[in-house]
Amino acid sequence: MNLLQRRTAVTVFLAFAFAYFLSALLRAVTATLAPTLAGEFEMHARDLGLLSGGYFLGFAATQLPLGNWLDRHGPKRVLLGFLVAAVLGCVLFSVATDFSGLLAGRVLCGAGVSACLMAPLTGYRRWYTPTAQLRANSWMLMTGSLGMVASTLPVQWLLPLAGWRPLFWGLAALIVLAMGWISFSVPAWVGAHDRAVPEPSQAPSGYAAVWRHPYFVRLAPLGFFTYGGMVAMQTLWAGPWMQQVACYSALEAATGLFWINVAMLCTFWGWGMASHWLLRKGVDANRLMAAGVPLSLLVMAALIVLGERAGAAAWALYCVACTFVSLSLPALALAFPQALAGRALSAYNLVIFVGVFAVQWGIGLALDAFAAAGATPMAAFRWSMGLYLACNVAAYAWFVVRARGHNALQPTAP
Repeated sequence: MNLLQRRTAVTVFLAFAFAYFLSALLRAVTATLAPTLAGEFEMHARDLGLLSGGYFLGFAATQLPLGNWLDRHGPKRVLLGFLVAAVLGCVLFSVATDFSGLLAGRVLCGAGVSACLMAPLTGYRRWYTPTAQLRANSWMLMTGSLGMVASTLPVQWLLPLAGWRPLFWGLAALIVLAMGWISFSVPAWVGAHDRAVPEPSQAPSGYAAVWRHPYFVRLAPLGFFTYGGMVAMQTLWAGPWMQQVACYSALEAATGLFWINVAMLCTFWGWGMASHWLLRKGVDANRLMAAGVPLSLLVMAALIVLGERAGAAAWALYCVACTFVSLSLPALALAFPQALAGRALSAYNLVIFVGVFAVQWGIGLALDAFAAAGATPMAAFRWSMGLYLACNVAAYAWFVVRARGHNALQPTAP
């Protein structure tokens, strides 16, 4: 393992973090734009769910080849190539004249930014110590929360001034800027910093070792429903709940989303600060997830019961409670050798983002189905969220049942 010097490590982190900030902004912006797009393009709930989920569909579609490419070519080359597609997706979305054009742009955006977290985490597995990996992971997610914060009130304020189409032109320009920063700051995969990296022919091929790994099998349902569901709520359904159930105005809902994402930002910063202390105390990610995930289940149950009384504060508490599952990313990376880290992370990311797509679209379908059956908006949301909660309970039960002998407490040797 060739570790980067501190100054280089910080520069690399900042370059990756800027790209991830933009990817998170793109991911979450539909929650703020939902009323505008729904009115302009006459969308139903299922259309809105599909449009927002299209980002995650494009994201998920790239994960398996992405993992192989990251292990073979490294984060720099792969991320730069993918970001070209993100620029094209932003441009396509900005000029769309119908739902199909919006969806195509959204899918292309998702595919284009799909390496923005997996690329740096693959690099951190090789360039950073285990403690630094945990901290960098949390602070990358904090940066993502900052991007989601930027997608709320700032976007809401910009809409009357510029409209939503120029917003995507600006995002395309910022992605090009991020590409230049990464190009100049991130080291090559095989070079001065990585002479000890095995040649691709020496590394295991394919994903069989990842899919069969007992720790991956244990984490997968939790990643699909709890992690993926948290992102689905944060980036889409929390906003419509606040407007249709809690009776917020569009500006109040955007303000609520702003504070939800601020809460997430502060939480991930806290995880980064606490990671070193937790490791020294012997508190591993699995114990934290086992203890923390039930809190998210209780909060979701309270949201369903409270109905119109559950607003932004309740959703912020739910999303914060779900952040325990974010610890699974560095834990999974450390459970695999360096030569498999990219594939392990990308396979797990595939599970998460297929989950995001399934939950976002699934809740939209459920809402329309309950409404067609005569349910009020509040009742439709309650029943839909109840189904979602049941899936989360089952995923947590699987995680606990599979715990014996599959904890992956120690990092795998390089």
